[in-house]
Amino acid sequence: MDFFFEDLPTTSQSTPNSDHGESQSTEDIDYDSSRGKSSSLSLSMTKIQEQQTSSSIDEISRRVQDLVEKVNDSRTSDQKVMDGFQDKLVEKVSEMCQQMKEHMYTVYEKNSNDMQVKLQEVSEVLESCTKLNQELLEASQALTGLREALAISQSSEPL
Repeated sequence: MDFFFEDLPTTSQSTPNSDHGESQSTEDIDYDSSRGKSSSLSLSMTKIQEQQTSSSIDEISRRVQDLVEKVNDSRTSDQKVMDGFQDKLVEKVSEMCQQMKEHMYTVYEKNSNDMQVKLQEVSEVLESCTKLNQELLEASQALTGLREALAISQSSEPL
C-alpha cells in the first residue's frame, strides 16, 4: 500500500497583497516541498523495506528448497544403500542355502554309505543265524532220533 502525496494539490493559498502572506506562502511551499520530500523518503524507505523483506522471503524460500532437495537426495541415497544391502543379503542367503544343500547331500551320501555297510553286516548276521538255526534243527532231529532209538532199545531189553 504505497501512498503518493506528491501529485496531490496543496490546500494552502498564498496572498500576494501582504509581505506576511508572501512569507507564509513561501513557508507553506517550503513546508509542502519538505513534506513531499519526507513522504518521498518515507515511500522510498517503505519500498526498500519491502524489497528487503521480499528478498529475505526469497532467500528463506531458496534455503527451504535447498533443504528439501538435500533431504530428497539423502532419501535417494538411503534407498540406494538399502537396495544394495538387500541385493547383497539375498546373494549371501542364496549362497548359504546352496552351501547348506551341498552339505546336506554330502551328509546324505555318507549316511547312505554307512547304512549300506550296516545293512550288509545285518544281512551277514541273518545269514549266519539262518545257518545256525538249520544246524540246530539238524542237531535237534539227530537228538530226537537218538532218544527214540534209545527208548526202543531200552524197551526191547529184558529186565
